[in-house]
Amino acid sequence: MKMYHPQEIECKWQKYWEDQKSYHTSIASDKPKYYILDMFPYPSGEGLHVGHLVGYIATDIIARYKRSKGYAVLHPMGFDAFGLPAEQYAIQTGQHPAITTANNIQRYQQQLHKLGLSYDWDRAITTTDPQYYKWTQWIFRQLFNSWYDIRLQKARPIAALITIFQQQGNHQVDAYCDKSPKLFTAQEWQQMNEEAQQTCLLAYRLAFLEDTLVNWCPELGTVLANEEVKDGFSERGGHPVVRKQMKQWSLRITAYADRLLAGLQKINWPTSTKEMQRNWIGKSTGAEIQFTTTGENTQHTITAFTTRPDTLFGVTFLVLAPEHPLATTLCTPAYATAATQYITTVINRSERERLTTAHKATGVFTGVYAVHPFTQQPIPIWISDYVLANYGTGAIMGVPAHDSRDYTFATQFQLPITQVIADPSDSELPYETKEGVLMHSDFLNGLSVQAATQTMLEKLAALKLGTPKTTYRLRNAIFSRQRYWGEPFPIYYKNTLPHSLPTEELPMALPSLDSYKPTETGEPPLGRALDWKTKDGYPLELNTMPGWAGSSWYFFRYMDPHNRSQFVSPEAESYWQAVDLYVGGAEHTTGHLLYARFWTKFLHDLGYVTVDEPFQQMIHQGMMQSKSNFVYRIKGTKQFVSYHLREQYETTAMHVATALVDKDNVLQLEAFQNWRPDLKDATFILEEDGQYICGSETEKMSKSKFNAITPDDVINQYGADTLRLYTMFLGPLEQAKLWDMHGIEGVHRFLIKTWRLFYPTSGVPFSTDSPDEAAQKIIHQTIKKIGEDIQRYSFNTAVSNLMICVNDLTALGCRHRHVLGKFLVLLAPFAPHLAEELWQYALGNEASILAAPFPEYDEAYLQESSCEYPIAINGKVRTKIVFPLTMTQEQIETAAIAHPDITKWLEGKTIQKIVVVPQKMVNIVV
Repeated sequence: MKMYHPQEIECKWQKYWEDQKSYHTSIASDKPKYYILDMFPYPSGEGLHVGHLVGYIATDIIARYKRSKGYAVLHPMGFDAFGLPAEQYAIQTGQHPAITTANNIQRYQQQLHKLGLSYDWDRAITTTDPQYYKWTQWIFRQLFNSWYDIRLQKARPIAALITIFQQQGNHQVDAYCDKSPKLFTAQEWQQMNEEAQQTCLLAYRLAFLEDTLVNWCPELGTVLANEEVKDGFSERGGHPVVRKQMKQWSLRITAYADRLLAGLQKINWPTSTKEMQRNWIGKSTGAEIQFTTTGENTQHTITAFTTRPDTLFGVTFLVLAPEHPLATTLCTPAYATAATQYITTVINRSERERLTTAHKATGVFTGVYAVHPFTQQPIPIWISDYVLANYGTGAIMGVPAHDSRDYTFATQFQLPITQVIADPSDSELPYETKEGVLMHSDFLNGLSVQAATQTMLEKLAALKLGTPKTTYRLRNAIFSRQRYWGEPFPIYYKNTLPHSLPTEELPMALPSLDSYKPTETGEPPLGRALDWKTKDGYPLELNTMPGWAGSSWYFFRYMDPHNRSQFVSPEAESYWQAVDLYVGGAEHTTGHLLYARFWTKFLHDLGYVTVDEPFQQMIHQGMMQSKSNFVYRIKGTKQFVSYHLREQYETTAMHVATALVDKDNVLQLEAFQNWRPDLKDATFILEEDGQYICGSETEKMSKSKFNAITPDDVINQYGADTLRLYTMFLGPLEQAKLWDMHGIEGVHRFLIKTWRLFYPTSGVPFSTDSPDEAAQKIIHQTIKKIGEDIQRYSFNTAVSNLMICVNDLTALGCRHRHVLGKFLVLLAPFAPHLAEELWQYALGNEASILAAPFPEYDEAYLQESSCEYPIAINGKVRTKIVFPLTMTQEQIETAAIAHPDITKWLEGKTIQKIVVVPQKMVNIVV
């Protein structure tokens, strides 16, 4: 009997598909399109582990299924290759990051190729390719040369704005700007020199320079985005991050805040992801209210933003953000030192960290009070990091009875709590529901929350104490990085003002450098470049773009990757349009996913694309988990204590490679010493039996936790088809899964059993006769189940149904070519190598299985004509009998008591009654 050797089969068919260009994609106007995309991977030096494959295998199954259903499928792959790791390696070794990146990409491609994934590699793109980032630079140039027209709710060319200025000045211009620009007439515009005009335009541009508070990482020598900072340290490398003012390029994403919110209504994304974006954008409608400080010294006016003006009579304190302009100057001498120390401590924490730790109240009193605008009572002014400088005005009014964060703060510092809305349920404070009747609120008493809000807004306006206001948590996107390995800006400076390079000079490629560190004078690495100037001698921008620049539009480039004159042709874009299904991690919700939506809307405004949302449907694959092991290092030493003895010492838990630990968590001591050179002389405190027992827990699979399983090892042992099936069989796509090498054996046995279905020991030839009804029922039921499973992305149940089908066909001894061929088409999306081998060699088909259409099921074979009834006597089953569905209850009763397996149990007994449960069971009571 011919044996199943997956490694031989898989290499053969991978080469066949590559030689035949089986996955080549082109526009097919006679077919419906389906664009399925994996989230852009960064090619790290460690390569892929099996956790990375969950999404890749899932999209491959869907892509193969859609092709078999007659769709033209765009399923590309590329690499988001600019990044800090390659640059840091370049700084340490002197090796150009392009070399490191190319090696990493080659490693990724080799691993992906071994999985038999159906990517059209002719469309592969890399963000570090100058022919790719030419168009990233081109899009930035469009942003620089555009402004946002609020009346039309769209971006427009800056040339149109200049025309308006020339004809009528800016009095009638309703543009999105961070600050109200100075008004001027057409005559005054025409009298400005070029420098003054360019300075004016900078306030309108969608890409602009501004002084802003940033996350500065001295060790990395660059600014980091909020999502790149965790607990005051860089996400990559764990280096300290400080907050400082710097002149940076920013993108005016804030102009699109309302459209980004509205767009969430029309895309099929996970609810949690959409909610995270809504919270990140953070639209709040309320009022700005003026509070005046008391005291003999200079009085100050503090403007506080609130979404609850109805609760103004419940204010018992004010809080300033640590960055607020008054935070360092308002304090009385007795409190100034403590305030300065507090601000120094908390100011380096990222906004994200401050939002997630608001339940831990910290703060300091200024020693100063403000006057309540209506009661005239003094209100203490505090400083706390739970208030953000960039949200509202950087000052809030504390209403602890009706806001959980204020309540936590008031409780911590024993501040008064005044309830001003009656809680119908009389529950514990804080009462945050916007329902109820006002109390303890003077002229608002007895009003509903809604009526009180409107009344208060009118009163504040009449007394000139406040104004209605809508604010957003979303901030302009900082777009500068002080590093080498990124896209150069297509910007030069003339009289210190930025100008864009002409399109014909793009791409502006990265220059060669002798070092990738910042210059001795603190300039970014590009400051080391020789003759980094335009041909007219103007200096070029020294910063580079952030890592997310290239990933904000790459999905359009896949449609037309070799076009040298456009980033995508109108023909290609109008055919492929938006991505139909996007699969990737939820960790990119407020970064890449938000920026990609922003860039798409911008390109749509200027007429370059026909869609204003890039990803119609989104799925986040669940993380892969694996067992991690720990050793326990006695602090300050190289001595390690075993798990059960660790509490006797002051230790630090340290991840250890799971390959060095057996199934009973016993550490191989010599292997551990050889694992890391710095631990060669490590010593151990062992258990009584002389063993070192490691700790263990289930964690996310990660190279940093040393619990990762490389796909190469699994493929070498079991083959790619087994790995593909097992990864999907572990559980629902969107849920976390636990990797266990013991479970993979069962999936591998299933493929061997499938092989034997086509190459049985009996050697019985295939039959071309019409299949019998039993075989037809099995295959048509499976066709229906597999189709439905794939459409709802339930791949684990699909694999289970394939296993059931093979078991049933094997039990039947099925040799019907017609039935077995249909089964292979069902198997092909999941195990393409085995399916192709059996399709062409076992069944003798000349064309590839890729050309075979997905089979249709026949409803006639889904209808059952009979049912197996358990027959019980006094509740105990004695036998099972198959009855036609057409039999009446009386006929079933008669047949049951006459069956030989039943009559022997009825001898000498009187039947009291017979209970027939249709299509379930028969119970005879004696």
